[in-house]
Amino acid sequence: MNDDSGSANPGRSGRATERTTGAPAAPEPGGPWSRRLVDRLPGLAVAVAVAAVATVVGGWFPLVGGPVAGIVIGVALAAVRRPAERLKPGITTASKFVLQLSVVLLGCQLSLTQVVRVGGSSLPVMLGSLVACLAAAYFVGRRLGIGRDLRTLIGVGTSICGASAIAAVTPVIGAASAEVAYAVSTIFLFNIAAVLVFPVLGHLLDMSQQAFGLFAGTAVNDTSSVVAAAATYGDEAGQYAVVVKLTRTLLIIPICLWLAALTKRRALAAGTGGPGVGGPSDGGPGAGEPDAGPRLNVLKLVPWFLVGFLLTALVNTLGLIPDRAHPGLTTLCVFMITVALSAIGLTTDLRGLRRAGPRPLLLGACLWVVVSVTSLALQYLTSSL
Repeated sequence: MNDDSGSANPGRSGRATERTTGAPAAPEPGGPWSRRLVDRLPGLAVAVAVAAVATVVGGWFPLVGGPVAGIVIGVALAAVRRPAERLKPGITTASKFVLQLSVVLLGCQLSLTQVVRVGGSSLPVMLGSLVACLAAAYFVGRRLGIGRDLRTLIGVGTSICGASAIAAVTPVIGAASAEVAYAVSTIFLFNIAAVLVFPVLGHLLDMSQQAFGLFAGTAVNDTSSVVAAAATYGDEAGQYAVVVKLTRTLLIIPICLWLAALTKRRALAAGTGGPGVGGPSDGGPGAGEPDAGPRLNVLKLVPWFLVGFLLTALVNTLGLIPDRAHPGLTTLCVFMITVALSAIGLTTDLRGLRRAGPRPLLLGACLWVVVSVTSLALQYLTSSL
C-alpha cells in the first residue's frame, strides 16, 4: 500500500502510523492474506463441488470410491472446458495443500500398538513385496520407456496403499497432474481385478482366513478394495487384512524420505531447490535464492505432512481420539483426498495422457503380478500360507 494514498484517507493514515510506531496492526480488509484467500475460494469451491458429486458416485459404486470418481470427473470436465484463470489458484491449493492435509489425517486410522502386534508376522511379506515391486517398477518401467515420476507413482501406489501413497508421494517428487491421473487410474483397474480374482485364488490354494487376510492386505491397495476382497473370503480375513493394510501404510514414511533425498540431490545437481523440501518450487525458505552449494539439509527432507501423519498416529495410539470420532475423521480424510484428486483431474493435460499410451498400463499389470506372486511366495517361505 502506498503511503501517499493513505494521506487522503484518515483511517489508512492511522493504520500506517500504527505500523511505523511498532504497534500491532489488525489485518486489513483486502490485505495480502485476505486477498489470497479470496483468490482461492472460487477454485476451491469448484474442487469441493466436484468432490461432493464424486462422493455420491462412490457411494453408488463402492469398489470405485470417491477419490477415483473425483479424478475421472475432473478429467472429463477438463476435457470439455479447461478451468478459467481465476479458478487456478484455488484448484492448485486443493491439489497440493489439501492433499498434504489428507495425509496428516491418515494417521488417525493407525494404532501403533496394532502395528507392533501385526508387524512381526506380516513385516517380512510387506517389506519383501515392497522391495520387489519398486525394483520391478524401476527396471521394467525403464525398459518400457516410462518417465521417472510416472513409474515411481505406479510403483509406490502398487506396493503400498494406492491413492493414499500416491497422494503422499506427489508433492515430494513434484509429479505432474497427468502422471497422477494415469497412476491412480492404473492402480484402480488392478484393484478391481484383485477383488474379482483373489478370493477365487485363495479358495484354490485352500488358504486359511489369516493367510488370505495377509495376502489381501499386502497385495491389494486401496482400503475399500482390501475390505471387498477379504470380506468376500470371510469376516476373520477381512478384519486381519485391514490391520495389515493400515500397518502397510506406515511404509509411506521411509519411502517419502528416500524419494525426498533423491529429489533434493537431483535438484542440487541441477542448481535448483526441490519440490516438497523447502526449495524454490514450493515457496519454502530460500525460494527464489540460488543454492549455496551441494549441501543436503536432512531436516528439509522431512515434509511437514509426514511429521503430522506420525503425530496423529501417536495421538490415536495414546487414546486421545475418541472411538466415536474415528468414522467421521476417516470420512473427512477420504473426502479431502477426493477434493485433491478432483482438483488434479481438473488440471490434467489429456494430451499428456494420450502421449503416455498403453505402456504405463502394462507396467501396472506387471507390478500387480509381481506383488501378488511375491506375497504368496514369501508367505509360503515364512510358513504363513
